[in-house]
Amino acid sequence: MVLCNRARLESRPVRHFLDSLYSIERIAILLCSSSKMSVQILGDQATEERGENARLSAFVGAIAVGDLVKSTLGPKGMDKLLQSATNPDGSMITNDGATILKAIPFDNPAAKVLVNIAKVQDDVVGDGTTSVTVLCAELLREAERLIEKKIHPQTIIEGFRIARNVALQALANISVDNSANSDRFKEDLLNIARTTLSSKILSQDKDHFSNLAVDAILRLKGSTNLNHIQIIKKAGGKLADSFLDEGFILEKRFGIDQPKKITNAKILIANTSMDTDKVKIFGAKFKVDSTSKLAELERAEKNKMMNKIEKIKKFGVNCFINRQLIYDYPEQLFTDAKINSIEHADFDGIERLALVTGGEVVSTFDHPERVKLGYCDSIEEIIIGEEVMTKFSGVAAGQACTIVLRGSTEQGLEEAERSLHDALSVLSQTTKEQRTCLGGGCSEMIMSKAVDQAAANETGKRSLAVEAFARALRQLPTILADNSGFSSSDLVSKLRSSIYNGMTTSGLDLNNGVVADMREMGVVESYKLKTAVVSSATEAAEVLLRVDNIIRAKPRTADRNGA
Repeated sequence: MVLCNRARLESRPVRHFLDSLYSIERIAILLCSSSKMSVQILGDQATEERGENARLSAFVGAIAVGDLVKSTLGPKGMDKLLQSATNPDGSMITNDGATILKAIPFDNPAAKVLVNIAKVQDDVVGDGTTSVTVLCAELLREAERLIEKKIHPQTIIEGFRIARNVALQALANISVDNSANSDRFKEDLLNIARTTLSSKILSQDKDHFSNLAVDAILRLKGSTNLNHIQIIKKAGGKLADSFLDEGFILEKRFGIDQPKKITNAKILIANTSMDTDKVKIFGAKFKVDSTSKLAELERAEKNKMMNKIEKIKKFGVNCFINRQLIYDYPEQLFTDAKINSIEHADFDGIERLALVTGGEVVSTFDHPERVKLGYCDSIEEIIIGEEVMTKFSGVAAGQACTIVLRGSTEQGLEEAERSLHDALSVLSQTTKEQRTCLGGGCSEMIMSKAVDQAAANETGKRSLAVEAFARALRQLPTILADNSGFSSSDLVSKLRSSIYNGMTTSGLDLNNGVVADMREMGVVESYKLKTAVVSSATEAAEVLLRVDNIIRAKPRTADRNGA
């Protein structure tokens, strides 16, 4: 009997059972000892968030940024007043998404990703910064709900990519290209400018500023170099008093006792010192024991300046523009030589002036044959408001022009400049990519319809991600309606029904709170802007969806290098 029991104990199943008991005992011992001994991997100045906590932190930061700026979206969007914490007198009023996000210091890394996509949108297209931020935030909001249903982030990313491609294809199918007809293309540009400015501070005078912007862009003849278009802000009057001047305006004036107008101007643009009342040697001191030696020193300085003026005279110019100051003595020499002089031209102004007049900025004058001079038909002093400025007409680069903005406050003028710059940027890009699409939520709803249909053809969990992308797209017209004070559920459901029934030009009339034909209303947007919004928002959402670990650590310092 004993032998039998011993054999049973040594049999393979029983041995496995005893081994498992031994393993469980070892694990228990390790768990008990782990409370006494912990393994420290990260330094004391580093923290780590893993898994769900890290992903939740990324989602919360990005969604909060989207909620911050979404109230500025659309023609009835509100503005934000930004005030500096260190400078109580410094304030800014704007509804431009990129400007708002750049001015706010964020601590959340996901929030900084949205700041970056808004900046890229601003640099590439010039407008749509709020739209791309809000769409990315809505995509992450939908992704968060899917992850709560235990759907893997990579599956969501795959579905988002499918949806993005379908949405962009649907957008391409409804885009219109009127570039073959110059009149219709100009009307498209005017409609794009009106649509862009309708959500800005210039909305009350959007017809006036749309004409200004389109005229300025058409002068560029297809170029996207906005340096040829100068914007000058002058407080006084009202916004409607702003005007476009076909020429370059420099906020300086001619020297004393010089003609107020010259024709057939040959211009030398320089960056050189033109002062004679101090010795330009750093850290040097002169000690003299008589006034005669001081007079000799001053005479040497004057002779040096006279020689420089003689070299300039050999260029055969009748206008000399210097980035630095021109003192009284050299100015008098220029006047005697019948050369008009302009001093202290600001850096941006003189660089742009060299561009539009066809000249180059020089600093030495020994080889006139190597220097490229600027030319223009006439230069004259004009008065804008209460200030005297210099106007260059008939410049070598005929596309150059100046927009003079008038307004009552500095904050208003700065926001007007940002708004006009957005319109100019979008219009210049449209001259390259001539296709247009409709606004008012029309394009988003058409893309949403196409994505919904694609979701029906997908199998598995990817279809849920594709459907989520369509819901995120529908959030943009929903936010537009909410910001306008209308019932978004009612309006968006009507718009969706209209689009799904084949009325592909339907959109939201946010002035009257109805669904209307966007083509008839002239609510047109740039095709490039819409594609950039969808592409950038999707890629940014993918970047954040891939995050499953956040490690915060201070930069390595000298005392930590050996640690």
